[in-house]
Amino acid sequence: MDQLLKSISYIFHPLLMPLLGVVFYFSKTPRFVPMPLMKAKVFSITILTIILPILLFYLLKTLNKVESFHLEKVSERRLPLLINSFIVILILARVLPVNELPELYFFFIGILISTITCFTLVLAKFKASIHMIASAGFFMFAVAIAIHFKININGTIALMCVILGAIATSRLHLKAHTPVELAVGFFVGLLPQLILLNYWM
Repeated sequence: MDQLLKSISYIFHPLLMPLLGVVFYFSKTPRFVPMPLMKAKVFSITILTIILPILLFYLLKTLNKVESFHLEKVSERRLPLLINSFIVILILARVLPVNELPELYFFFIGILISTITCFTLVLAKFKASIHMIASAGFFMFAVAIAIHFKININGTIALMCVILGAIATSRLHLKAHTPVELAVGFFVGLLPQLILLNYWM
């Protein structure tokens, strides 16, 4: 059980959630998106949200700025969150312009707001769960896409609720967060996506 709960934190790592949101969107949208464009977007998002952050993490680790991939100390989170904010801004400016794929544009606006909020909390020495921020943001986006395109994803929503519970249980079991930190992380991830619905639905 211990190994299972540890693996959940890696399988549903926050770095994977933006890409998961993009793939989910392309798999559900009824709009015609040319395959070359779709592949280009997925490739770009993979490079910028997964490969680049991992490379930058090892650079920060070499410079002794971080110790763990999970950024367990509050002080370790400042620079990675700041870097991630700039990466999301780059994605919004170059990869997902608002007039091309508005749903994904506002999904990443929500990610940016959540990241900046998390960074602000870090400055206040509060360690909100980044796992919960990322997974709750994806969850809200997936529900919104289902409503927007009028598609039935009840099974997927049920599965995501189970996954959210598993992530929270994993983080508690590993003593990485308190229940309050998990709850704050959930709302920091979910609320920006919910508020931004007014701009694209």
